[in-house]
Amino acid sequence: MAAKLGYWKIRGLAQPIRLLLAYTGTEYEDVKYECGGPPDYDRSCWYSVKDTLALPFPNLPYYIDGDIKLTQSNAILRYIGEKNNLGMLKRLPSCCGLTFVVAGNTEMDRVTVMVLENELMDFRNAFVRLCYNSKFNEQMREDYIKNVKSDKLKRFSAFLADRQWNAGGGVTFVDFIMYELLDQHLMFESTILDEFPNLKAFLKRFEALPAIKAYMESPKFMETPVNNPVAKWK
Repeated sequence: MAAKLGYWKIRGLAQPIRLLLAYTGTEYEDVKYECGGPPDYDRSCWYSVKDTLALPFPNLPYYIDGDIKLTQSNAILRYIGEKNNLGMLKRLPSCCGLTFVVAGNTEMDRVTVMVLENELMDFRNAFVRLCYNSKFNEQMREDYIKNVKSDKLKRFSAFLADRQWNAGGGVTFVDFIMYELLDQHLMFESTILDEFPNLKAFLKRFEALPAIKAYMESPKFMETPVNNPVAKWK
């Protein structure tokens, strides 16, 4: 039986998971719950079933793989990597001849992944707060762009430096998170990465991975929306 990934009918937190599932060639059912429009933004499609799935901590996204029932996006990413024989301390050839590791080969790699995982969540949370802010306006947008370029993006660029991937010599699950967040920011402002050529190169490198390229060219790939209808930037 195929696994199930459940999330809103948006990119949001689930898109890095979808990308990882595509990269690993995992068969799964992409269960999408659609939030209603204004003024109520009805979410009963999810609330009516959330307590029927035997999830220990019902939430979206969720991932069900037989008896394994997971919530929390980063836990799901880690699980999928390990399920595909991509162990925490192993470096294995992938289906497309590249190297894939879940959380790095060395202790430094593993520490790097742990730190970056949480830095990226902070990065995402700040962006989400802006997008869902009911008072969102052009000045807030401009202030955010200015601040994120001088802080987070500058730090991510310096951290990546001239490496292909964020930890060691191979792809780790945090690269899937970083790709999605950088891509969302490019959608938000097309010039936001112009000062960071290594981040732009990272995006192109990720998109060129054969399994990712095939997925993005397929009908399964979701370009929009990034956020639910209640958001001011979708």
